[in-house]
Amino acid sequence: MSHKWLEWAKRIQSLSQAGLTFSKDIYDIERFEELRMISAEIMEEYTELDLQKIKDLFTNETGYQTPKVDVRGVVFRDDKILMVRENIDDRWSIPGGFCDVGLSPSENIIKELEEESGYIVEPVKMLAFLDMNKHPHPPQPYYYYKMFIKCEIVGGNAITGIETKDIKFFSENNLPNLSTDRNTESQIKTLFEFQRNPHKESILD
Repeated sequence: MSHKWLEWAKRIQSLSQAGLTFSKDIYDIERFEELRMISAEIMEEYTELDLQKIKDLFTNETGYQTPKVDVRGVVFRDDKILMVRENIDDRWSIPGGFCDVGLSPSENIIKELEEESGYIVEPVKMLAFLDMNKHPHPPQPYYYYKMFIKCEIVGGNAITGIETKDIKFFSENNLPNLSTDRNTESQIKTLFEFQRNPHKESILD
């Protein structure tokens, strides 16, 4: 569900970053820096992001570029799914965020769920590992993978965190206004399929 211009901008950014990482020749470095600027200008043209913000995002990246991983904790109670209301856009998402270096996916989701919802959980199964480009998310400056992990509540209480303003459980037919940067309706519908069928095989891509 991606846009061609977005794919091109990301590929140019990735190639330019790899070139800046491995090149020694000053003229090649100049050319790769120019390519990175072109990718930022494409992003500015087709998104609402400011050029300087895009440049800052891109120039903060070092080393060979690989996909970023976003992990989400899927928690059900009485056939309703746990969601948090994001401060950043006032919309709802499954708790989670980017994986931190030094923590495993399970450790990351335990941390994210406690920080965003107050619940202490135990991860029990990876439900889906998805390429964000293959799902109807809004355009993003980076290439993302999304990991959905089923978790069981083992402690804690509903408490909002720094990034969240509300916590609720929602039924499949009564979903709130979604933060589509983080999760889509079709993804959440798929997660309810896992709740109905615990033996459903994990999904890739």
